[in-house]
Amino acid sequence: MSDLVKIEVVDRVMVISINRPEARNAINFETAVEMAKAFDALDANDDVVIGVLTGAGGTFSSGMDLKAFAKTGQRPLVPGRGLGGLCEKSPEKPLIAAVEGYALAGGCELALACDLIVAANDAKFGLPETKRGLVPSSGGMLRLPQRIPHHIAMEVILTGEMMSAERAYHFGMVNRLAESGKAVEAAQELGAMIAENGPLAVRTAKKIILESKDWRQADMFDLQRPRVAHIFASADAKEGATAFAEKRKPVWQGK
Repeated sequence: MSDLVKIEVVDRVMVISINRPEARNAINFETAVEMAKAFDALDANDDVVIGVLTGAGGTFSSGMDLKAFAKTGQRPLVPGRGLGGLCEKSPEKPLIAAVEGYALAGGCELALACDLIVAANDAKFGLPETKRGLVPSSGGMLRLPQRIPHHIAMEVILTGEMMSAERAYHFGMVNRLAESGKAVEAAQELGAMIAENGPLAVRTAKKIILESKDWRQADMFDLQRPRVAHIFASADAKEGATAFAEKRKPVWQGK
């Protein structure tokens, strides 16, 4: 992994850090490619159940590197995966955004592309694209109205003004608030809770939650049934029941 993205694994949780603090963790194409590699590493590591995405130096991300774009014309979009190798294709394993400082423009869209969000209580979110004659096309217009009330999402996107972490928490966009400087620690604690569970079940639950948004009510159980059959026949399911009966912690195999 290059210096643009750092990886650390602690207690089955992989922390992925965007490492361009001198540019407020703005994403250029090279960084996006390295982020995509990090998400691949998350899915490939059998010792890891969940990831945490954060930014170095007290800022989550200021989004696309406009200086690099002005110089090269190249946007930080990974083919088939979108901005930062994430916004159009999520890893199979859950991902928590740990937000300190600012998550703006594409940075906000990266946070929205994660499955959970932990934010410092003084963090700020924003989609300021309309202020520059642009629109948040890496998921901001698609995901934000799903996470917060329609009219509040309209306000955030159309005004381009920032939203406090506390307001985002109030509307349910943020799972947990942390003290300033403690967002990664709080995200790791949340991740550790999830990492105690069956890894196969965790991946399957995420997959079904995301896919089922498009299912018709009349079809949803028929569509879910073949997607969960392997869970009930798995070694982990047997181990979970056995461990419960024996009053001990389960030893998961991920299969």
